Amino acid sequence: MTEATPDDVRWMRRALQVAPRGWGRVAPNPMVGALVVKGGRLVGEGWHTEYGHPHAEVEALRAAGEEARGATAYVTLEPCTHWGKTPPCTHALISAGVRRVVFAAYDPNPRAAGGEEILREHGIEAVGGVLEGIARDVNPVFFHQHSPLADERPFVALKLALSLDGRVADREGRSAWITGEEARAEVHRLRAGFEAVAVGVGTALADDPKLTVRGPVEPRVPPARVVFDRELRLPEDGHLAATANETPVYAVARSPAPDERRLALEGRGVRVLSAPEGLDEALRVLRLAGIRSMFVEGGAGIASALLRAGLVDRLYLFYAPFFLGPEGLNPFAGLDSPPIGEARRWRRVATAQHGDDTLVTLAPK
Repeated sequence: MTEATPDDVRWMRRALQVAPRGWGRVAPNPMVGALVVKGGRLVGEGWHTEYGHPHAEVEALRAAGEEARGATAYVTLEPCTHWGKTPPCTHALISAGVRRVVFAAYDPNPRAAGGEEILREHGIEAVGGVLEGIARDVNPVFFHQHSPLADERPFVALKLALSLDGRVADREGRSAWITGEEARAEVHRLRAGFEAVAVGVGTALADDPKLTVRGPVEPRVPPARVVFDRELRLPEDGHLAATANETPVYAVARSPAPDERRLALEGRGVRVLSAPEGLDEALRVLRLAGIRSMFVEGGAGIASALLRAGLVDRLYLFYAPFFLGPEGLNPFAGLDSPPIGEARRWRRVATAQHGDDTLVTLAPK
């Protein structure tokens, strides 16, 4: 089997930088980037721009035109083989006359997989698995959807805004604003990539949030809002209940709620879900309600509970450059204290600067 060259790796890195431009616009499809390279020159570039629109390979081939014949195509996901809202990308690559296709991650969707074999059957050299780990990190929600966990619970991302000493609020419980405007804009961009934005009821009561996307990316489908609300304390006159008929709001209760509270919220359009057995069941009922990915923004109680239960698939930690001291609110205080050798390890996915704040993105190791 032909192996990837250093140039293949270099071009694939560029394709992987292009892929996330589809953030918030292509789900449930994956974000994919594609390049067409001929004679060491980039002659075409594209990405999946919108659900139902042409895939990345087609966009890159269009940009390349006749230069695609005899060229090498770089794609961040194995070219698809099935007819869906668009024709199969393998067909487009074959018709364009490319000589070689290099791709990153193998497609986990059995309906779309098998592109490598079809390309080879048509005499096109195919090289797969180039920077596959990075490609999977670009599309963690998509790969979760095709994993054994897909039917059990949503993909769960947890965001925390922290001081340097790991506090989410000061000693008076104030958390606005730990991070600056640039970091808050990034949070809105991140929201656009998930099917739901979630908070604990404490945050809902303290902040009366809207949990909408107000930033640089307009999501194709606005995310639903979720409140983990044990005793159904969500106010019926707050922002969430008042807008539940515009964008779905789910209140997940654990204790049996008084009928009048349930009826009052449901009368405003809030969808009340029951999960008496705890957090695992809460995620199951949310998945049954159709939510496949969720961006959890706290507070400290729900963050600690999710981490303690091992239910977090991605951590977004925004660190602000100051200390709040030992009396500040520590979201990690409820975690177990294992010996160092038994502590759950995380790996760094990315680090980025947003104004004065630093975002560290982590995944379970």
